[in-house]
Amino acid sequence: MCRWLAYSGSPILLEELLYKPEHSLIDQSMHARLGVGTTNGDGFGVGWYTPGGSPEPTLFRGTGPAWGDENLRELAHSVRSGMFLAHIRASTGTPVQQTNCHPFRHGRWLWLHNGRIRGYPKLKRTLTLSVDPELFPCIGGSTDSEIMFYLALTFGLETDPIGSVERMVGCVEEAGRQHDIDNPVQMTIALTEGERLWAFRYSSERNSRSLYCSTAVDTLRTMYPDNPALQGVSDETRIVVSEPLGGLVGAWQPVAESSYELVKPGIDVVGPFEPALVGAGR
Repeated sequence: MCRWLAYSGSPILLEELLYKPEHSLIDQSMHARLGVGTTNGDGFGVGWYTPGGSPEPTLFRGTGPAWGDENLRELAHSVRSGMFLAHIRASTGTPVQQTNCHPFRHGRWLWLHNGRIRGYPKLKRTLTLSVDPELFPCIGGSTDSEIMFYLALTFGLETDPIGSVERMVGCVEEAGRQHDIDNPVQMTIALTEGERLWAFRYSSERNSRSLYCSTAVDTLRTMYPDNPALQGVSDETRIVVSEPLGGLVGAWQPVAESSYELVKPGIDVVGPFEPALVGAGR
């Protein structure tokens, strides 16, 4: 599978999370501990929002292993952002090409995914035909992950992010029933429009891939008053990750099975995730 992280908070250099932690995302590209495999070398990508800049994010994606890409290292050393998503890919069967690397972008939205649609070759035609015809020309690659994104857009992502993802999953599970594919959905997903961050953990068999959210910064400051890294970020800073970036006790909380987390200014929201029939609202 893949590994990913999503950051929301005080602007920081990308390298602070991609390279510097004990078990950074780049380290996970070679030595993942909680994934299906230990190596994630089938491409990478970073999408970020520039403070005070365009509302649309910038993408940098490559097809080689993240651990050996010098351009990524240079970029991470110089780009600062308060909202970014990063992903290292392990293909589940689709080609290693730039258009198949996460994050995926549509307008101001970024989307990334870990997991798969089981039986995707059998379901691909049904799911593709469910995408809004006006959105279809925007699909650039061949992954199930990107189809999931465009299904969510089709089902109202821009006005109802949580409900649209629930309807996307409902659509995939219904297609699975039509084609005799059991438990078709396995996913952790990060989604943002630059101001808020949504994270989802769900699988049809209720045995989802790992996902963690960082503990509230004010709590960590109380636990570790001498840690300088905690003094330079706001109380609202959060990191969501496929697996923890380090071994600081109490720093990472598992995201519950079949749930979502919404990181936003003020109080974050945690709620249950339930697939929905297409046409249902939240």
